Amino acid sequence: MDQLDRKILDIIQTDFPLDPRPYAVLAKKVGVSEAEALARVSALRKDGVIRQLSANFWADKLGYVSTLCGASVPSDQLDFFVAEVNACRYVTHNYLRDHEYNVWFTLICPSKEERESILADLMAKTGVEILNLPATKIFKINVNFKMAKDREDVAAE
Repeated sequence: MDQLDRKILDIIQTDFPLDPRPYAVLAKKVGVSEAEALARVSALRKDGVIRQLSANFWADKLGYVSTLCGASVPSDQLDFFVAEVNACRYVTHNYLRDHEYNVWFTLICPSKEERESILADLMAKTGVEILNLPATKIFKINVNFKMAKDREDVAAE
């Protein structure tokens, strides 16, 4: 990755252009052609630096409900439990932790009733009790990785 790739990543993280030709806008910001900007983003994606390009929505503003779920899953049932959780289209994140509650996941779906039904089905299929911990207050942080050379954490070369 060179400095230009880093500048492109900074823009993509914080200010991706909402434009019919977003790569033309991106290119203008970094001083390259539209084709080069698109080629660089494609290469960064192919190399696994960029996992995905997508919008980030407030689920509640779209009428969805969410919950954090935790489960204490015996090691001999872990693969089966995780496969069942991952098969649920409303699961957005699934994490394994070194703790009594070793599996944590988030579930976002259209209604409280559907959320309860999904969790009941998962518990029935797996035989594992699932903690249902809906948020009472949302705290969102914005995580961006400053990539350009002028970032503070880069030692002088």
